[in-house]
Amino acid sequence: MRSWQVERRKRTRHLIELGGLVIKAGVVDLTGDDRVIILGALIWMAEKLKGDQGEQAQALWTAKGKNAFEDGEATDACFKPAQKLASSARLTRRR
Repeated sequence: MRSWQVERRKRTRHLIELGGLVIKAGVVDLTGDDRVIILGALIWMAEKLKGDQGEQAQALWTAKGKNAFEDGEATDACFKPAQKLASSARLTRRR
């Protein structure tokens, strides 16, 4: 396999893993897969990291991410409020 193919596969795998994190965090479902919102949130996050409270944000987000990976279920913390809301909305519609 040529070196450019190897590099392309590495990049593709990296991008897939990053997309998986967005899904695992529940961002896709919570935004209705609205890519404008997702991009806006990522830009906001980057600006926060560049700002004077960037180190605090990084420490907080690192701890949350570590906990999510250790629990093995990052989506639980993100989806529970949305699931409850969706469940109650379904119950309301059925009545």
